[in-house]
Amino acid sequence: MYRQQIQEKYARLVVQVGANLQPGQVAVISAPAERADFTALVAEECWKAGAEDVLVLFRDDVLRRLRYQYGALETLKQVPSWELEQRIGYPKGKACYITIEGDDPDALKGLDSTKVGAAVNARSHKMQPFYDMLDRGENQWTIAAVATPAWAAKVFPQLPPEEGMARLWDGIFQAMRLNAPDPVEAWREHDQALRRYCRLLNESGVTQLHFHSGLGTDLTVPLAQGAVWCGGSDDTVEEVSFQANMPTEEVFTMPHRNKVSGRVVSSMPLSYQGSLIKNFSFTFRQGQVVEYTAEEGLETLKMLLEADEGSRYLGEVALVPYTSPIRQSGLLFYSTLFDENASCHLALGSAYPSNMKDCLEMDRQQRAERGFNDSVSHVDFMFGTEDLLVVGQRDDGSRMTLFEKGVWVI
Repeated sequence: MYRQQIQEKYARLVVQVGANLQPGQVAVISAPAERADFTALVAEECWKAGAEDVLVLFRDDVLRRLRYQYGALETLKQVPSWELEQRIGYPKGKACYITIEGDDPDALKGLDSTKVGAAVNARSHKMQPFYDMLDRGENQWTIAAVATPAWAAKVFPQLPPEEGMARLWDGIFQAMRLNAPDPVEAWREHDQALRRYCRLLNESGVTQLHFHSGLGTDLTVPLAQGAVWCGGSDDTVEEVSFQANMPTEEVFTMPHRNKVSGRVVSSMPLSYQGSLIKNFSFTFRQGQVVEYTAEEGLETLKMLLEADEGSRYLGEVALVPYTSPIRQSGLLFYSTLFDENASCHLALGSAYPSNMKDCLEMDRQQRAERGFNDSVSHVDFMFGTEDLLVVGQRDDGSRMTLFEKGVWVI
């Protein structure tokens, strides 16, 4: 009964704070088919908030695996136009998009990585207009998560299924601040704290970051021209606030595509397209990954880097204190949505327009000249450690320490 009640609070938080659905909007919900029960709670909250309509798109791990297993490569590379139309068929601001994660981290394990990669890349290319629409801030969107048996078994393999599900739910609730007396107010306070760090960094004059850790990270990250720090809630062009990721603990900005140099070593495994990549590293020269290693999942890492030309360059650098609630939980969620909020991280692939001043007023060439990276992919990986040192440098050569021993010092 307790978890049912808190799930109802969770659904309300996703709709009211995450998506911030406005009366008269259409809610488009993507969710795991096996959690139709929680999806119904979210749908009901959308109706209560005044939705004009609620469209639910269910996903199924078993069917997805079967398609990748038996489908021909050429078939997998074909993406029907109706998939895109399903997402962009509404006028600007008419729809908000809610994605509920909970897929099996091992759903595609053991499959042909060539087929999986080709299918994923084809869909990313086809759906690019949808992603561009979100980047322009035309609609609210949010991503949250729901506990599923397969995900719980991955996080808690030693526990009986029912106990594993309970523990995973509790981990989600803690990360979402649902144990606070007033979760909505707790999120508002957290949002203000993230925005305060963004303001400090945007006023600091820092144009370059240097990272150093005992794991072997020694990386210099110059920022793009006109780089802007973001974190916490976003706003649409109609000035409707929303939380794109729930949970979120990061403040982030845009690296210069062609100037990153040095070596970065992962501090947490990366779950990507159903495979796990462990103990990996990248060496950058003039912004590009020129060498890479992995103790496990090397072929998957290669697939990730070959999505397109931009997938070997960085699109995001994010600061997350080692003391974040997700890190302190001691859990590895095998989900980027959660694990990226346990550690400072970088993202290979596309940059966010919100991280560059006046970006939406520029054409692609102008963006590129200022250091913007274009790609069909955007994959976060974690490298933050308990001993991480982060130093910012200004154009005049002066320095400003941002992190010591993995935590904020500003």
